[in-house]
Amino acid sequence: MVSQGSPGTGKSRLAQSIASKCGLRWIDVSAEAISRGCCPEYDEKRQSSVMDEDKLLDSLEPELGPGGVILDYHGCDFFPERWVDAVFVLRTNNTILYDRLAARGYSESKIQENVSAEIFGTIAEEAHESYREEIVFELSSDCDVEFASNEIVITDWIRNWKSTQQSKLEL
Repeated sequence: MVSQGSPGTGKSRLAQSIASKCGLRWIDVSAEAISRGCCPEYDEKRQSSVMDEDKLLDSLEPELGPGGVILDYHGCDFFPERWVDAVFVLRTNNTILYDRLAARGYSESKIQENVSAEIFGTIAEEAHESYREEIVFELSSDCDVEFASNEIVITDWIRNWKSTQQSKLEL
C-alpha cells in the first residue's frame, strides 16, 4: 500500500497510525533513501535531496515480502506495480496546506511549489497514470474528522485485503 500526497497533507501521521493498528510495516521512503545513501545530490533551489530511485528500489526490494507494507512518500509513480495493492492519495485544501507548510517553516517558494502541485492535482494524476484506476483512492485530509474517517476507510480496506490474501493462500 502507498500513502502519498503533498507535504503537509497528513500522510505520514495517517500511515504510521494505520501501520500500528493493522500490524503493517511503515516505511518513510524519504528517510530510507537518505539512510541507504540513495540521495547523491541536494537541490538548493527546491531545498530537497535528489533521490536515485533505481538505487532505492534495488535496496528496498529484498526486504519487501508478502504481508503488507505501507510506503509513505509524496509520489509513487516509480514504485513497480507488483509492489502496489492500493494507493491512497491525501488531498488538502490549498489554504489549509499553505498554513501547515508555513507552520513547518517552509520557504515561500517551497510552499508555493507544493500548493500549486495540490491545486493542479499533480500527485493524484501521477498515481492515476501509473496504476490501475481501481486501486487509486483520493481522500480529503483537511481536519481531524477527515483523518479519523480516512483511518476507518483504509483500515477496512486493509482488513478486506488481508482476508482476500488469506483466501488465496488457502486455495
